[in-house]
Amino acid sequence: MSSVDTQLEELKSEIMAELPSDISVSDVTYEGPELVVYTRDPKRFAKNGDLVRDLAGKLRKRITIRPDPEELASPARAQDQIHDVIPDEAGVTDLDFHHDTGEVVIEAEKPGIVIGRGGETLREITQQVGWTPEVVRTPPIESSTVSNVRNFLKQERDERRDILERVGRQIHREELSDDEWVRISTLGCCREVGRASFVLSTPETRILIDCGDKPGSDDVPYLQAPEALGSGASSVDAVVLTHAHLDHSALLPLLFKYGYDGPIYTTEPTRDLMGLLQLDYLDVAAKEGRTPPYDSSMVRETIKHTIPLEYGDVTDIAPDVKLTFHNAGHILGSAVTHFHIGDGLYNVAFSGDIHYEDTRLFNGAVNDFPRVETLVLESTYGGRDDYQTDQEDSERELIEVINETYDRDGKVVIPAFAVGRSQEIMLVLEEAMRTGEIPQMPVHLDGMIWEATAIHTTYPEYLRDNLRDRIFHDDENPFLAEEFNHIDAGEEERQAVSDGEPCIVLSTSGMITGGPIMSWLQHIGTDPDSRLVFVGYQAQGTLGRRIQDGWDEIPINGDQLGRSETLTLEMDVTTVSGFSGHADRQGLENFVKTMNPRPEKILCVHGDEQSVQDLSSGLYHDYNLRTFAPKNLETFRFL
Repeated sequence: MSSVDTQLEELKSEIMAELPSDISVSDVTYEGPELVVYTRDPKRFAKNGDLVRDLAGKLRKRITIRPDPEELASPARAQDQIHDVIPDEAGVTDLDFHHDTGEVVIEAEKPGIVIGRGGETLREITQQVGWTPEVVRTPPIESSTVSNVRNFLKQERDERRDILERVGRQIHREELSDDEWVRISTLGCCREVGRASFVLSTPETRILIDCGDKPGSDDVPYLQAPEALGSGASSVDAVVLTHAHLDHSALLPLLFKYGYDGPIYTTEPTRDLMGLLQLDYLDVAAKEGRTPPYDSSMVRETIKHTIPLEYGDVTDIAPDVKLTFHNAGHILGSAVTHFHIGDGLYNVAFSGDIHYEDTRLFNGAVNDFPRVETLVLESTYGGRDDYQTDQEDSERELIEVINETYDRDGKVVIPAFAVGRSQEIMLVLEEAMRTGEIPQMPVHLDGMIWEATAIHTTYPEYLRDNLRDRIFHDDENPFLAEEFNHIDAGEEERQAVSDGEPCIVLSTSGMITGGPIMSWLQHIGTDPDSRLVFVGYQAQGTLGRRIQDGWDEIPINGDQLGRSETLTLEMDVTTVSGFSGHADRQGLENFVKTMNPRPEKILCVHGDEQSVQDLSSGLYHDYNLRTFAPKNLETFRFL
């Protein structure tokens, strides 16, 4: 019998000793980080809501209770009983029964009503029918991404359970080494923006954090380094994704092409956005005549191996590592990742990309932790003079730009990231039109913006408190304002818009590296009455940065021989700062200044060379911390 089997037998005995004698335990197993307890008495479990909580606290494990199949009411009878228990105002849209696990997935417009106060409605469902309810939200805006991900995971339930059981046994295996050390190796995004990737290593475990591309470049992370995949993809025990932007997520599917078969930990909205952006990444590569590094089957493998975690849940991901996600304030589902290594041995936090102050869309980044010895901190706006305009001033400036352009019958074209900045701008425009600060006019959303917005409305619990409350309680979903128009008819619709009345166009890609923004430049770029407005970061080497720096000859219509035509840009070009999803220099300093506890060491990454060096120097002088501005392919050993 393996050590894990012995451990499970001991846990089963301990659980049975803790439970009342009239509650049985037929089996105990691991599925990923969770301990799954099978019982012939699910209704008795449900009657005592404290049983599972007390067990989880005593065993220090996340516990899921599942009923033995013979104890379940038939789906036909259970369906009627579930509808009787759940109030009509919950808006149940679907019930999906899974006999192998005894779970019923309840899709509803208002999941909170299905859950009930303290989970009382869920417990009543189990008391009535024996099935274990799982609740998901019906997207207020129909989302093909959410639907496709849910249907795919439903089809792959058997294989996914096999993956989870294998991962669970790996997490809970015996520790094999008595050595104690922690290392961080840099595989990308050091003294540059893009291709974020790091390896966190202990004697027991190797964890890859992020695996992204580099905007405007073919550079990829140094995955073949000995610390990464150099000794084989199977040497990586787990992958952690901080958020879905392609400079952090684009190359995750490549890991499966190389033979990786382990888990990816991220939040649920990041999983969905990741799939959306990766498939678009393949689509853009195909349209531009480039050979992508992987195909769509690898994207599906990535989703199948993803284990979503919620903010604040402390989760075992290796025999010697616990992971906790905290809100990063950057985009939907973005996370500051906190690693607790060993039995109090060492703690490392990776900021990912952060925004420290509250925005219209998100609460500001969390920087309160039990312990942190080392912080890996993004430095995108870490330069000495990288101070962004106050958000209210930025909004006022954008409104002025729109009014000026409207008054001369021009159109405002805003290149924006589909995820994050677009939704932030949508909220500003919706309020400005509702309050009369700008005239009512169409706001055309092109590229993936509408689909990304639909995913935002699927997960309102990840949005800022007041925005979430509007969507939850007031039925005033600002993303459903009538001014918003989804461009879905391609070039004909774009031509009609460019020939029409004043309007606003929000279009991907945010750094003008391809996508529908190129078409808008062709349609509107020669109109001197119109205006191109940058509201997000433009990385070095991108066309967006070149236009921002004064280029007016724009390459378009590249062919497979590398030849292209050029367009003379006659529209005005304006930059409105303050809408970035990244903290500026002051925000980064405040994140460190108010961090509890303050770390002993900081690695400044994810910024150009001057930015990381400026931030590293500033934090050292102001807070007497040991700071570093590492290069790619450096390794730092702690302990």
